[in-house]
Amino acid sequence: MTIASLPLGGPRDMPLLGFGTWQIQGDAAYDAVSEALRAGYRHLDTATVYGNEAEVGRAIADSGVSRDEIFITTKMPASQPGHERSTLDASLKALGVDAVDLWLIHWPPPAGTSVPMWRALLEARDQGRVHAVGVSNYDLALIDELIAETGQKPAVNQITWGPTLWDAELVAAHRERGIVVEGYSGFRNTDLGDPVLTAIGAAHGVDAARVVLRWHVQHEIVVIPKSVTPERIRNNFDIDGFTLTDDEMGRIDALSK
Repeated sequence: MTIASLPLGGPRDMPLLGFGTWQIQGDAAYDAVSEALRAGYRHLDTATVYGNEAEVGRAIADSGVSRDEIFITTKMPASQPGHERSTLDASLKALGVDAVDLWLIHWPPPAGTSVPMWRALLEARDQGRVHAVGVSNYDLALIDELIAETGQKPAVNQITWGPTLWDAELVAAHRERGIVVEGYSGFRNTDLGDPVLTAIGAAHGVDAARVVLRWHVQHEIVVIPKSVTPERIRNNFDIDGFTLTDDEMGRIDALSK
C-alpha cells in the first residue's frame, strides 16, 4: 500500500497518513506504535508533553524498520520558552535518533515569546538537529508575525480538523503561504454515525472512519488517527483501495455548514 507524501525540504517527505500518540503512554504506547509500524505506517506523531517519546523510540528501535523510512514529528511545549535546546536534547535522546523530521511549537507560547521560540526552532533546523520546523494551533495572524519577523515560514501548521470544521478559505490561506495543513482529532470532531458518512462508506465497503481519513488525504490534509486497538490501527491504515468521487467529497465538505 502506498500513502502519498508531501515534501517539506528534508530528506523524508511527510506521509499524508500518520499515527498519532496523544494520551497513549507506557506499554500501551509501545504496543500501539509497534502495531502501527507492522501495519505499514511510516509517519509517527508524538510530543514532549505526551510523555511517551521513549516508548515511541523503543518501538522504532525494535521494529526492524529502518529509521530512514520513518517520518517522526515531536513538539516543543509552549510553557518552556528559553529551554528549546535542552528540550530537543531530551526528545532526541528519548526517541533514540540524531534528528527528528519535524519539530513543532505545540501551542502559541506566552505573549512576547513566540518569535524567540521560533528563532530557536530555526536554529535547530539550521544545525541539522531537525529537518523541518512548524507550529501547532496557530492562527494566521500569529503565523504572519513569525514570517514578518524572521522571513521564515512554518512548514506545517497542525490544527484540530475534520469534516465539520472544513474551511476552504483557511486551507487556501495556508497554501498561499506555502504551509501544509495537518489535522488532528479528526474522529473526535466527527459524528461517525452521520448518514452522509455511513452511506458513502457503504458504497465503498468501508467504515465511516476510513471515509473521514480518505477525505483528509484527498484534500492533501495530513491526518494522524490514533488508537490502541490493533484491529482499528490496521483498518485506519487501509484506505488505499477506494477513492471518493468529487460529489462525495463535496457532500462531506458540506457537513461544515
